[in-house]
Amino acid sequence: MMIKVGLTGNIGSGKSTVAQLFEMLDVPVFYADIQARIISERKDIIDEIQNSFRDIIKDNNGYLDRKKLAAIVFNNAEKLSLLNSIIHPRVIAGFSEWCLQHDSFPFILHESAILFESGLAYLCDQVIVVTAPQKIRLHRVMQRDQLSRMEVLSRMRNQWTETKLLSLSDFEIINDDYVSLIEQVKLIGSTLNPNIVS
Repeated sequence: MMIKVGLTGNIGSGKSTVAQLFEMLDVPVFYADIQARIISERKDIIDEIQNSFRDIIKDNNGYLDRKKLAAIVFNNAEKLSLLNSIIHPRVIAGFSEWCLQHDSFPFILHESAILFESGLAYLCDQVIVVTAPQKIRLHRVMQRDQLSRMEVLSRMRNQWTETKLLSLSDFEIINDDYVSLIEQVKLIGSTLNPNIVS
């Protein structure tokens, strides 16, 4: 029976890098955040978000102005919840279909930045959380997204603490640029599937 494993971590933790390492071990990965982005680019979804938010969130071409939308939802828990209520049911449906296509694998990963916050953790049998010191995460996101320190800190404040994530997870992968990521991935991989050599 296929094991569904959630993979999460706070902004800048490097969970996408970890997911790619699992893929190198032939573990299929469902990227929930990418699926959510694809869904949010559909015209019917853009219109639904626009009508629900009553804010101007479209750019001149009729697409979502992601920077404006992020500024709204990362500073308003109610608006973030509203956005999630529009996107997440579609992501869940997509994940269910994707699992049927990969049911011959011993385990798969469901990668999501807000696995617990969105209530999607129930879809998973076990959960891996990727952690990293805040200072490192802050630096990574500022460089990656060209955001100011205050902008990144604002987003971090809206996320659950690593302590809370760890208390709900089965495995931890430390991504602090010192501990070997690949060795941690191989160890967890071999625990979930003995055919993966650690």
